Amino acid sequence: MNGETMTLLSACTKGGTATVVKVNATGALKQRLLSFGLMKGAEVKMLECAPAKSTFEIKIGNVSLALRREEAELIEVSDVR
Repeated sequence: MNGETMTLLSACTKGGTATVVKVNATGALKQRLLSFGLMKGAEVKMLECAPAKSTFEIKIGNVSLALRREEAELIEVSDVR
């Protein structure tokens, strides 16, 4: 993987961007995430993260999406910047 460090989307910080490596969700949740463009190779920008509330707002292309912490922990990312 070219020495890239993988992390979970839930570990990203506000204003940061990352590239999706793998979506570990299954079933209806995986289909919903894919329908929003959250798939391998997609660039994700972290708009807001509220650790106390356990929610994250991300942007994929032109789509803004709110995720629960449990959902964000199913998404592996790399190239975090």
